[in-house]
Amino acid sequence: MKIILLGPPGSGKGTISKALNRHDGSVQISTGDILRSAIAEGTDLGKKIEAAMSSGNLVTDDLVISIMEERLLRDDCKEGYLLDGFPRTTVQADALKVILEKTGSKLDCVLELVIPRATIVERLSTRRTCVQCSEIYNIKFKPAKVDGTCDLCGGNIVQREDETQAVIENRLEVYKTKTAPLVDYYRKEGSLLSVETSDFEPVLAALKAHI
Repeated sequence: MKIILLGPPGSGKGTISKALNRHDGSVQISTGDILRSAIAEGTDLGKKIEAAMSSGNLVTDDLVISIMEERLLRDDCKEGYLLDGFPRTTVQADALKVILEKTGSKLDCVLELVIPRATIVERLSTRRTCVQCSEIYNIKFKPAKVDGTCDLCGGNIVQREDETQAVIENRLEVYKTKTAPLVDYYRKEGSLLSVETSDFEPVLAALKAHI
């Protein structure tokens, strides 16, 4: 499947991506993971990305489009992929159309996860991430067996800078103004599927009925 996942930060896009990947083998492509990798490399590009992400703002369209085009043209994307975090603006959506034309492919669906704001804030503010393997934990719902230590690799578990209360609120506002218009964009194209859950089985059933 070739699917775009829409939804505000903390709506469950990453979880659904991983579950769908296990289901049919489609490649999970997380824009956030790609950008954080660039930050870890410490390049000038990575520093620019870090400045935007740490304040909860979006990285510029031109930069994201360039990075994602290179990723989507790789051989492992030919059979299917799940886009988590791209496109985030209508400019990026227009650019994705051009990329799809280059590859001679088309989207199967644009899946929107509709989750209450209060639920999102609670999820993100209590989420923790392993600095070594990026495994996700939650101090309320999925704590590590040993506080502060990853169950999988033994790395340190931390709260990301973009998941503090103030930055979360800013990220949600950025989504509302810049990314939410994509819902109307894809609804007009007839490719939008909205579900009010981030539980995998109901999402999969809705996808099968839609596609």
